[in-house]
Amino acid sequence: MVMKGLELPVESLVQCENLIMDSIVKIVELSNSSGATIALSGGIDSALVATLASRVVDVYGLLLPDSASTTPEDMRDAELLAKELGIDCEVIEIGDLVQAVYDRRPRIGPAECRLAYANVKPRMRMIVNYFAANLDGRVVLGTGNKTELLMGYFTKYGDGGVDILPIGDLYKTQVRQMAKHLEVPAAIIEKPPSAGLWAGQTDEAEMGATYEEIDSILYAVFDLGMSLEDVENATGASDATIKMVMERVKNSEHKRSMPPVVGLSEVFSRQ
Repeated sequence: MVMKGLELPVESLVQCENLIMDSIVKIVELSNSSGATIALSGGIDSALVATLASRVVDVYGLLLPDSASTTPEDMRDAELLAKELGIDCEVIEIGDLVQAVYDRRPRIGPAECRLAYANVKPRMRMIVNYFAANLDGRVVLGTGNKTELLMGYFTKYGDGGVDILPIGDLYKTQVRQMAKHLEVPAAIIEKPPSAGLWAGQTDEAEMGATYEEIDSILYAVFDLGMSLEDVENATGASDATIKMVMERVKNSEHKRSMPPVVGLSEVFSRQ
């Protein structure tokens, strides 16, 4: 069940649209950049960011597949979107780059440490993103949404390594609303969300709940300030699901903060 407050009226969608575009223009101007770079995955988040950015700045798209996990459908959808938006783009296969990292630790393998191996892919994409952006004097657009940020459902220094998060204050259900409002292709909106970490991987299966359930819980807690008991009554979510969501938020706090600096002022003041 999606809570009522998560449903954005058309006027709010238009306001969000304008604020996001203005913010993209500002960061390009402030950084004295020539435009923006974005990794197009074939998914809804990158499609929405690319759609908004292409209206106000010059955008260059990167398709960064790993043949072991990237589907032909995602590649097709990303290429068709770029063509529809008039975005220049190129394909850079990262499978051999990822494998080169794997080969440096032959003592273990994906079966023993699946997530560590999977996280190499978004970190490699971050490197390629910034290499391309630096060559062309561009900023890197992130595609993370509010749900992913709060849940820690992103790779630290991977897809979390960007210059701006244009849709970082939109829950996933609101991303879908905005995408429909902007007429993002239905094939992209309707496909099961996936980070493409391994073959057959989907976000909701990995997290153990639907985005509608997760968003309703997060909205009730962080936007409405409800107690966990009230959240259960308001959303209809199970106690187990609520606990899972809140544990993920708590355990991923380090991903949303800059690395801590060890304070040494006390030592210096004694000199």
